[in-house]
Amino acid sequence: QVQLVESGGGLVQAGGSLRLSCAASVSTFGSYAMGWFRQAPGKEREFVASISWSSMTTTYTDSVKGRFTISRDNAKNTVYLQMNSLKPEDTAVYYCTFPILRTPLWNSGPYYWGPGTQVTVSS
Repeated sequence: QVQLVESGGGLVQAGGSLRLSCAASVSTFGSYAMGWFRQAPGKEREFVASISWSSMTTTYTDSVKGRFTISRDNAKNTVYLQMNSLKPEDTAVYYCTFPILRTPLWNSGPYYWGPGTQVTVSS
């Protein structure tokens, strides 16, 4: 059974930073890709970032490129999302995800989901 628990969300002013963490109870965590999604109020859930098993390959949605950085610590079974230069439009619930079909590189799903952590950016 895969369990994902996000933390680090909160309220921040525009231009500020937050670091999200996701602790994963996954055997051989270091062998598989991980990702982050988000869902803003009234909008569909959208992909934010992914990271391969080795951290060599990362992908980002265009709106966060240059501002967000995904990373992982395989020794701690944890994936991170460093979010800088936050904007009000980044306000959303952020979800950690793990592909049900476990692969070293990110795939198109389906996924296991964490419960999410709220990020609110005030203007």
